[in-house]
Amino acid sequence: MIEIYNWQELSRAKQTELLSRPVSTNKASLVAGVRNILNEVKQNGDKALLEFTSKFDGVDLDNIEVSQNEIKQAYSLVSQDDINLIKNSIVRISNYHEVMKPKTTVCDTNDGVVCKKVYKPIEKVGLYVPGGSAPLVSTLIMLAAPAQIAGCKEVYVTTPCDKEGNVYPLILIAADICKVSKIYKLGGAQAIAALAYGTETVSKVNKIYGPGNSWVTEAKQQVSNDSHGAAIDLPARPSEVLVVADEVADPRFVAADLLAQVEHGTDSQALLITTSQILADKVRNEVSKQTSIAQRKAIIEKSLESSAIIVVDTLSQAINIANEYASEHLILNIENADNYIDSIENAGAVFLGPWAAEALGDYITGSNHVLPTYGYAKAYSGLATIDFMKAISIQNVSKQGIKNIGQIAMRLADIEGLKAHENAIAIRLESL
Repeated sequence: MIEIYNWQELSRAKQTELLSRPVSTNKASLVAGVRNILNEVKQNGDKALLEFTSKFDGVDLDNIEVSQNEIKQAYSLVSQDDINLIKNSIVRISNYHEVMKPKTTVCDTNDGVVCKKVYKPIEKVGLYVPGGSAPLVSTLIMLAAPAQIAGCKEVYVTTPCDKEGNVYPLILIAADICKVSKIYKLGGAQAIAALAYGTETVSKVNKIYGPGNSWVTEAKQQVSNDSHGAAIDLPARPSEVLVVADEVADPRFVAADLLAQVEHGTDSQALLITTSQILADKVRNEVSKQTSIAQRKAIIEKSLESSAIIVVDTLSQAINIANEYASEHLILNIENADNYIDSIENAGAVFLGPWAAEALGDYITGSNHVLPTYGYAKAYSGLATIDFMKAISIQNVSKQGIKNIGQIAMRLADIEGLKAHENAIAIRLESL
């Protein structure tokens, strides 16, 4: 059961403890295990992938790649209503990411120097879509839609299959609508290894995206540190939410938002910070009531052990705590929530008011749901179209331009003792 704490009565150590994320155990074992998987895939390619899929997923595959026939068959397994729903979601997510697509910027200083920044799509990208305890169709859309908007030429998807070797139909349909290049029946660290290094079947990519369990997260970290591996999107850890609520908040809404987050996994975390003891008590009771009938009750009960309800004196204090925690999801279920936007410094995504359920952001508002967790919101942003692109700086210098700035650059090169740099400018000035 989730516990209630009065912030003012807690020691500094206890306050720090409440804001600490659940810690994964056996880190050394995890690192070594992932390293072994990466090495096996690098050395043995498809053979290693098939062996790991049999060992970890309990299925013996003949083919790693999803066939066009399997994609076609998926449409026959799903209602037209659900297909239309997926299309609607893709349109909304695509529209948002089209608006957010970066545009060429120009700086003309009118002295013969013009600098530009142009954006080009990353050519080959790999999308990891979890499929363990829940097939995350929404994650496929959140990754594939911006990749398509960015203009990535090759988009490869890896996602685990079931015991019969089948991928969840809606994932295949969403991937098909988003025009991904290929889909592979792979999960876990071995999927990340395949995308990072390539195999006989799986294409090597430039950058890997998508959330996953601790093995996937560690694998992404390791391949990003390998010059022969691949870049990654952002650090990913277990999902989390922090709700700031006042006395007018509906305890049913607040409890539902907390449980919606902790049902992700036993290492997820939910915090409520409120100025009302009465609301705290009501939310605690409502959490108990909603948990008792929850489909993923066991997962929720476990994750609530590392969650908390915190009572503070003022909303200002609540906002300060929220900024320190830097949550993946921050819900401001308070009166005049708009007035507090400028006070928010650290959060992956912010949801304003009583009707902005975080679950809406997971699926359909348009904004991306791949967000920084574990406090990384202090330095990282949520996934966006720009993450599927790279910027190229272009510098155009005329004769007048080098006349105007050449001597400055030469002196700076001289200060740094880089005479070849200085000469590269001087030789041009002498030619004018």
